[in-house]
Amino acid sequence: MDSVFSSRLARIETFLENALASDAAWKLVSFGAFSNDVRDTHIACLTEPCKSLIKLGGKRWRPLLLVLCAENARSFYGSRAILTEDETYSLAPLVEFVHTASLIHDDIEDSSDTRRGKPAAYITYGVDAALNAASWLYFEASVCIDRLAASPEVKAQLYALYANEVRRLHLGQAADILWHKNRELFPSVEEYSAMVQNKTGTLASLAAKIGTLAGGGTDEEIERAGKTAAEIGEAFQILDDVQNLTTGNPGKKRGDDIVEGKKSLPVLLHIESHPEDKARIARFFAEAHDGGIDSSAVEACISLIERSGAVEKAFEKGKTLVREKSAELAALYGASSETETPQLIIDLFASMITKQEADYVREKVHA
Repeated sequence: MDSVFSSRLARIETFLENALASDAAWKLVSFGAFSNDVRDTHIACLTEPCKSLIKLGGKRWRPLLLVLCAENARSFYGSRAILTEDETYSLAPLVEFVHTASLIHDDIEDSSDTRRGKPAAYITYGVDAALNAASWLYFEASVCIDRLAASPEVKAQLYALYANEVRRLHLGQAADILWHKNRELFPSVEEYSAMVQNKTGTLASLAAKIGTLAGGGTDEEIERAGKTAAEIGEAFQILDDVQNLTTGNPGKKRGDDIVEGKKSLPVLLHIESHPEDKARIARFFAEAHDGGIDSSAVEACISLIERSGAVEKAFEKGKTLVREKSAELAALYGASSETETPQLIIDLFASMITKQEADYVREKVHA
C-alpha cells in the first residue's frame, strides 16, 4: 500500500498488538479477576491461533478505512468529534479482530488448507482449538469499546453498531454455506449481491460507521457511509472471485473456489447467459470436490466460464463499483473538506486494485 498510509498503518499495528498484549492489565480487562489456577497456557490456547494469523499480515484496509472516515468527519465537524485520534485508532481491533475470526472459521467451513501462504489455523492447532479461539476473538474485539473513556451513551452506540454488523456477517456466511453445500443450487446475481454485502461488506460497513461516528457524524451520515462501504466490500469480493479463477488469491491455489463449489459472480454471470450449463458446472464442482485442486475439472470449469466472457464481465463490474463507491464515500461532506482525506479514501481503494489490474492483464496476455 502507498507510503502515504505508512504512518497510519504503523499506528494501527501498534494498537492491534496492544489489544492482545497478554499482560496482567490485559487479562484483567479481558477476563476480569480469576483464580490463580488459570494458567498462561490456558489463555494461550485462545490467543496463539489468532495472533499467528494476525502476524501473517493482511491489507489492514478496514481499520485504515475506519481511521480515514473519522478524519473526514472530524475535518468537517471539528470540536464536535466524539473520539480523539488515539481513541479512534484504539478501535482498530473492532474490525480487524472480527475479520481474523471470520477467516479462521471460513477455512474450517470451506476445508481450505492454507491462509496467507501458511497452513490454516485449524490444521496447525486443531479444529477444536481454532473454532474456540476464533469464537472468542469475535467477543474479544469489543473489549476495545470497554477501554474507552467515553460516555455510556457513546459506548452503547458503538456496541450496537458492532453487534448488528457481526450478526449480518453470519447471515451472509449462512447463505454462502447453503449455496456451496447444494451444488445444483445457483442463486441469482441479486441474491449474490445481498449475500456479499453481508458477508464481506459488513466489516467495511462497520469500519465506515464507527469512523464517521467517532468524527462526529450524524446518524444519517453514519448510515450512508456504512451502505456505501458495504458496496465497496462487495466490489472487492467480486475482484477476489475473479482473482481466484485467474492468478489465484494470495496464499491460495488457482481455482480452489471450484473445489469448494463456490457460487462466485463469474459462475453466476455465466449461468445467467448460459442457463443450460447449470448441470455441467454442478458436475465440475462434484468432480473437483472429489479430486481436489489438481482435478482436471477445475481447469475445465474455469475455461468454460472464461469463454463466455463472464470472468471479464465480473472484473469490469468490480473495478467500476470500487471507483464509483469510493468516490461517493469520499464526497460524504461534499466539497467542504479542506483536508486531503477525501482523496486519500479514493487513493486507498485505487491502490488496492492497481496490482489486481496488472495481474489480470498479464494473465490474459499469457493465457
